Amino acid sequence: MLAPERRRRSDIAVAVAIAVVTVLVLGVVWLRSDAHGTTSAPAESPLPQANVATSIPDALTETWRASSPVTSAPVTTGGAVVTGDGGTVSGRDPLDGSIAWSYIRDRELCAVTDAWNTIVAVYRDARGCSQVTELDSSSGMRKAQRSSDADANIVLSEDGTYVTSRGDTRMELWRSDLVRTLEYGRVDAPVNPNGQPRSGCTLLSSASNSSRVAVLEQCPGESGARLTTMNPAPKDAQQPEEYGSSVVAALIGSDGPIAGASILVASGDRVAVAIPAHSAQPPRVAVFDGNAQPLAEFDLPAAVVDDYRSPTAEAVVKAASVFSWWTGSGTVALGLTDLAPMWSIAGALGPGTVMGGRLLVPIPGGTAVIDPAMGTVERTLDVDRAGYTGPVGMSVIGDVVIEQRGDDLVALSAR
Repeated sequence: MLAPERRRRSDIAVAVAIAVVTVLVLGVVWLRSDAHGTTSAPAESPLPQANVATSIPDALTETWRASSPVTSAPVTTGGAVVTGDGGTVSGRDPLDGSIAWSYIRDRELCAVTDAWNTIVAVYRDARGCSQVTELDSSSGMRKAQRSSDADANIVLSEDGTYVTSRGDTRMELWRSDLVRTLEYGRVDAPVNPNGQPRSGCTLLSSASNSSRVAVLEQCPGESGARLTTMNPAPKDAQQPEEYGSSVVAALIGSDGPIAGASILVASGDRVAVAIPAHSAQPPRVAVFDGNAQPLAEFDLPAAVVDDYRSPTAEAVVKAASVFSWWTGSGTVALGLTDLAPMWSIAGALGPGTVMGGRLLVPIPGGTAVIDPAMGTVERTLDVDRAGYTGPVGMSVIGDVVIEQRGDDLVALSAR
């Protein structure tokens, strides 16, 4: 039997060894963890909520610019203008562009958007664009986080209730705490092999609202793209609840499926789909009901579809009494309820944004101020874009107009 002193010494030695091993293990875990590669620098003073602009300035002058190659349209919410570059998300003061807060990871940033007065940033890892962080827009403080299987490239969109993350083979919807409400397409954990209605399809586009999510997909062996409408929050997130699904007749060609179609918007129980030109048919908008059945088709004016582009998530914005859609060579307004084309402006550079009850639409050399109900151009503000002639995304925060020109965000104000 060991003497008390020797027993105490051996106990201490064992305790020290355990402590050393524990520290080493925790160190290895930390070095390999996401926290090791993350730098969060919240705002010392949170950005104040921006006031809603009640009027439109007589002139617009550039006040600052910043690089944001991850975004293709301005991300603004609360009091922040948000930029995405490399692995960095930055919240900037809209008045001078100074960085109020930042969130940096040693991973590539896939996409960033605003939703629920917060910022949602998605990073890439071995499972695709799968690591998601929600940041407070005023302070940059971390809120919810999630991770799940995803495609290598995704499109993020939001409808005020849900955020959609869609890749070529897989789509998820998240609510404000980043809990997944719907999983569609390729599944990461096929616990129920019969949970999904189809397999092997390519997801082409999607749109959602609080009561419907619509997806356009090309499935093996089908003669055209298929439109499906679903519940965005079914009882079981892994088992979609379909309201209807049908192959779109307008996308069936004599030589096979017609490419280039895209969902423009889902509003209430209506879905608008952009149909590209084919054979003798001009480009048009097809409207479907909540069960994915056709209701009407509308031809588009030639002047706004000379350079037709398959729409992206940023090509359509809700602007007061209309949805404004940029076709690639012009802007078309769709009615909020029936989604029928109302008016169009040829030569526009983007869908625009709302300010002071009017729709601002970027045009070559300036910005047109438009009555959204009638499509009447009330006046034009000169904007010097220094030779840039590409697409222009727009947003308004307070009295500042933000334009996205290629990889750059440019702030314009009356000052």
